[in-house]
Amino acid sequence: MTIKELQEHIQKNSEESTEEFKRLFHGRGGLYEGLRHVTIDSIDTILSVALYFEEPNEAELIEMLMAFTQASKYTTLVLQRRYIKGAPSEVLIGEVPDDLYVLENGIKIKLNLLSNKNSGYFPDMKKGREFVRANAKDKRVLNLFSYTCAFSLAAKFGGAYEVINVDMSKGALSTGKANHALNEIEPRGVSYLPYNILKSWSNLKRKGPYDMIIIDPPSFQRGSFEATKDYEKIIKRLPQIASEDCLLLSCLNSPELESDFIKKMIKEFAPSFRFVERLENVEEFKSVDEDRSLKNLVFQREMLS
Repeated sequence: MTIKELQEHIQKNSEESTEEFKRLFHGRGGLYEGLRHVTIDSIDTILSVALYFEEPNEAELIEMLMAFTQASKYTTLVLQRRYIKGAPSEVLIGEVPDDLYVLENGIKIKLNLLSNKNSGYFPDMKKGREFVRANAKDKRVLNLFSYTCAFSLAAKFGGAYEVINVDMSKGALSTGKANHALNEIEPRGVSYLPYNILKSWSNLKRKGPYDMIIIDPPSFQRGSFEATKDYEKIIKRLPQIASEDCLLLSCLNSPELESDFIKKMIKEFAPSFRFVERLENVEEFKSVDEDRSLKNLVFQREMLS
């Protein structure tokens, strides 16, 4: 894909965009030769661009994006070079407000576009949050690896009567608490536990059983979680903390691992859970190899009588 073709692509997609978050271009899926390193997002009137490795056409790309922004509805252009140590972000046009948030199906999620780490929002998980919102009514929900608690927001919007958010990062949980306040969610019935999940099963068991469990870990985080050896430890504990008809959303975002990685563990270590479906991914995040893209697997516990 040429730079001109990219411009035409984002022009067309931006015409359909609203104030809600929308990915205009997803090079990371490998569908566009020569632009695998580029993602472009629409956040109301902000155009947010990330470059994942350096390419010779970078100057031409940035020039096009600046011209496009100035001729469009967008008032701000933010560029993050993820391939540079520290992943610095630059505001090339306009300004970014301190209280920036994204909208997803009417839910507000705080966004830190100028962070040198993650922004606080993972847009590819939208279908997972929609599933939780549609199935959380009157449930006690355990949200493992909750990060900034977007799943918790979805659960409360869906009528969950209690959500327990668990994450090692107190900073992420603090942002999660702010996200709930931003959406005017009643604080009662939502808790934020700064636990090392793999060492906190007795505490989590006391607060159970849970009617819905969400497992959304990083595929690899040095010193805290490695999917290939630690996911199994969580699956083994599920029968102890799940209600008799518990709904499980098991997520995995590792291109090296396929769905069978989780299915086989469930079958061996939590056989009372039956596989229901793999949720479709967001259309804008299509990948050349869907088997290895984001996996959101739904299981339903069915106790034998």
